This record gives sequence, structure tokens and C-alpha cells, in this order.
Amino acid sequence: MARVLEERSFPVTSLRLLASARSAGERVTMFGSDHIVQALGPASFDGIDVALFSAGGTVSKEYCPIAARSGAVAIDNSSAWRMDPDVPLVVPEVNPDDVRLHHGIIANPNCSTIQLVVALKPLHEAAGIKRVVCSTYQSVSGAGQKGVDQLRDEIQERTPSTRISPHTLAYNAVFHTIEGMGQGSEEEIKMQRETRRILHLPDLAIAVTCVRVPVLGGHGEAVAVEFERPLSADDARDILRRTPGIVVMDDPANSVYPTPRDAANTDPVYVGRIRQDTSVVNGILLWVVADNLRKGAATNAVQIAELL
Repeated sequence: MARVLEERSFPVTSLRLLASARSAGERVTMFGSDHIVQALGPASFDGIDVALFSAGGTVSKEYCPIAARSGAVAIDNSSAWRMDPDVPLVVPEVNPDDVRLHHGIIANPNCSTIQLVVALKPLHEAAGIKRVVCSTYQSVSGAGQKGVDQLRDEIQERTPSTRISPHTLAYNAVFHTIEGMGQGSEEEIKMQRETRRILHLPDLAIAVTCVRVPVLGGHGEAVAVEFERPLSADDARDILRRTPGIVVMDDPANSVYPTPRDAANTDPVYVGRIRQDTSVVNGILLWVVADNLRKGAATNAVQIAELL
């Protein structure tokens, strides 16, 4: 988030960096000067206009309302507020007007949801989405530093000091935590609910399977979309090319299609493998890739602040 604020030249006249007490006193260089990290507390948001949160759901549940009561707008990166009907869930390229509905808190969606809805929105406007089937190929950084550490330890044949899965991540593919027989994982349920909410399609038929793959950063998604009206692959390709925030890489015969490495440290949502789905009447198949730490988290939060 700090890097994105600087890169996008966000108009900051005063900056306050907050963390847990154990980080208080550290120095962070931003916008050409050193800033001292302060311990988070009830008075931390006095005089603040925008508060960017990325400290986990427990902290967000407690402190986002405190920030809002202090006069700030809290933009929260956790899942704590995403399904609260009084808190807008925003992807700026998709539902920017929802920002106006805030009461002091705005939720940043799940990383996998963000890149999916950026690709779906212009196609929905063109042909009306009837059904979506999405399978994710999610990097371990989506689970935080613990996921990165587990994968690196296993690749180097060390016993992991931390784990995000009881299964081995290296050279493997695993599911997110699943609770209950026949139930979706929390990640799958998040994507279904958030996609419906962001697109304003509460009855959207959407099936999701979320898989963690041994990639450090960047999420891929194989997406099958069925439409109410005909839409050719060529038209879909042209629509996506004209959509801000999307980069089309689609020449598979010459091995041109997006990969997580292509998306690394960049902000667009990349789309390729755009082709007709002949298993349904009006269907398109897509491959969607984005950097989950930037567009899937930090950049989207800063874009919300820019909307404000």
C-alpha cells in the first residue's frame, strides 16, 4: 500500500503510520522523508481523512468504527465488512458509484473476486451474464507471509516453520480450508457472494472452485461465462481491449497469454485464451490473471481512496 500510494502520487499532506505496539518506533521512508511508526490506539485517527486498513479482521472490526467516528473514511482490506449491507464493497472499474453509499467504512473485496469482476463487468453490459463457472489457480502469497514461507521452506527441503495447509505446497495443488462435507471453502463462498454484490446481480448463478498452486505471487482464473444474448469471441476480445484496467494478451498459437509472472508488480487485470464455449448456446471462455497483492489488494484500496 505504501509503495502504491507513492507510485500513484496520491495527494498526501500528512501521513500517519500505525501498527501494533511491537512495531512502534520503527522508521519508514515514504514520500521522501522518514516517518515514525506509532502504536494503534483509540486516538490514532484524530485529524485523519482516509484510513487504509490491512491488519486483519479482528483489528478492523474494532478500529474501523473508531476511525469513522473520528471523521475518517476507513478502507478495509480484510473480510470483516464485505457482506455488511451498510458497507459498500467496491472495485473502482466496476461499481464506483457505490462509494457514495458509505457511512465511514468501505470494504475492499477478496483478491480473486476483484480480477474476476473487472473482466466480467464489460461483458455483462454487452450480453447479460446468465451463469459463471470459475476455477482459480491462486498463489501462496494470497495466504500471507506464512504461505510464502511454507512454499520456500519445502522447495529448499526444510521443515516449514509455518503452514497454511497440512498438505505440502511445493510441486502440488491444494484446496483452501473446507469446513463440512459437501460445503464450499470459505474462499469459494466469498467469491460467490462478493461477485453477486459488486455486479448488483443477487441471483447470479455462479460456481467456484478455489485451488492453491505453488506460485509465489499472482492469481490465475479459468472462467466460463454463459450469456443471455449472443456474444462472439472476437466481440468479447474487442470489448475487453477497450476496457480501462484490462490488458488483453491473446495469441495462444504463438504462446501469447497472460501468466502470473506477466502480472507481477503491475496493476492491470490480464485476459487471454478468449474463445467460444461450444458446450452452451451463448458461452465464452476466458483466462484471467492479476497480481493479487496489487490489484487484488493494495492498488484497489488506493483506487478507492482516489475515488473519494
